[in-house]
Amino acid sequence: MSSTPPGPKGLPLFGASRQYARDPFTFLTAVADAYGDVVHFDLGPLDTYMLTNPADVETVLVSEASKFRKPQFQDRAIGDLLGDGLLMSEGATWKKQRRLAQPAFDVRRISTMAGMMTDRTASMLSSWGDGDVVDVQLEMARLTVEIIVDAMFGTDLDEGRVRRVQENLEPLGARFEPDPLRFLTPDWVPTRENRQYKEALSELESLVWDIVEERRGTEYGETPASSVSGGATGEEGPMDLLSILLRAYDEGEQTEKNLRDELMTMLLAGHDTTALTLTYAWYLLSQHPEAEAKLHRELDEVLGGRTPTFEDVRKLEYTERVLNEAMRLYPPVYVMFREPKVDVRLGGYRVPAGSAIMLPQWVVHRSERWWDDPLSFDPDRWAPERTGDRPRFAYFPFGGGPRHCIGKHLSLLEGRLILGTVAQRYELDYVRDEPFSLRGSLTMHPEEPMGMRLRARD
Repeated sequence: MSSTPPGPKGLPLFGASRQYARDPFTFLTAVADAYGDVVHFDLGPLDTYMLTNPADVETVLVSEASKFRKPQFQDRAIGDLLGDGLLMSEGATWKKQRRLAQPAFDVRRISTMAGMMTDRTASMLSSWGDGDVVDVQLEMARLTVEIIVDAMFGTDLDEGRVRRVQENLEPLGARFEPDPLRFLTPDWVPTRENRQYKEALSELESLVWDIVEERRGTEYGETPASSVSGGATGEEGPMDLLSILLRAYDEGEQTEKNLRDELMTMLLAGHDTTALTLTYAWYLLSQHPEAEAKLHRELDEVLGGRTPTFEDVRKLEYTERVLNEAMRLYPPVYVMFREPKVDVRLGGYRVPAGSAIMLPQWVVHRSERWWDDPLSFDPDRWAPERTGDRPRFAYFPFGGGPRHCIGKHLSLLEGRLILGTVAQRYELDYVRDEPFSLRGSLTMHPEEPMGMRLRARD
């Protein structure tokens, strides 16, 4: 057996990075089809090993997770954005911050947020009308920003500040599109993209500190009257993430940098993936009227026109299947990276320490090896009788192992409640004749506006 896995031969210096940058989704699918479970190529200076067998994914994320870390190239690329927040920190820092943050994501606390989520969804719907065309991605992002700030920061964002967040997300996202020239350009070079990125970063940091000061002004041990989600209160006070961090800061366990990094991570990562999942779910339902009709039947039978509650969620089985299928076909986090701390063997090959290991949800979720008719939208593939033989890591939208997404339960509850609340009132019809195209960044975004025409249900 060859000591090096097969893979495409790239160009000097750039490797395969130009092909990847041009269309990461086509590139990932093509090399997996051509070369198998383990593929080797260079992404610019990165010696990269792509793994597409769920058994190997499980090895990296779970069974041998201690041998891997978040890659150093991500530290360089994302470090000034997210710092040592939960998404990027390692070792003792990550363990301390994860343990500190965990009460904010406790399932019992999350269950108290259902009313806040549906109230905010109803507020969004109050501005919608039959026949209107809305950009559903922007609408879902605006809604999920409001929800994450209420749930984790214990406060409200007015319309102006929500717009401020959204306006500054675009230059931040553009920074992380897979453009090899952008990665090779130092941060200090005064390009237009670098200037816009730094201005956007400064704006969001300023917003975060404004929120911190406002919570301090209300003596953050008390829940602001405007916040619906603060009902889950521990002996020490409210258990939203910001309150927890501020108490730890006052006790000398957190620095200002810790506060900044965790809150920036939560603001950016805490809303984007849920908004994208819902965006893709609306698109897929608009293209599959039989699935949309089945969703409506379930909502009518379970809810009968009333607002869904936390107690209803477990009964909304088909609603959950729609979201699972949307995340399978269009995983917002479409690729993950890890870096081996020591030499390891994966898929029969030696993978050296310090290389980049790529785990592509985009490929694994769409592989005919693990899924029947993988490119079709089939929510019922998530029925219990059809899931038994599937490898565990044929589907990993939230990662896995000790580094699995801390916000998984929050996101799943939010998605089901928003989908159920909106779909009771409206059908959403995609307005363009041709499918949308995809743009890779930190997450997978539609390239074009996602215009949807609203049709009020009878």
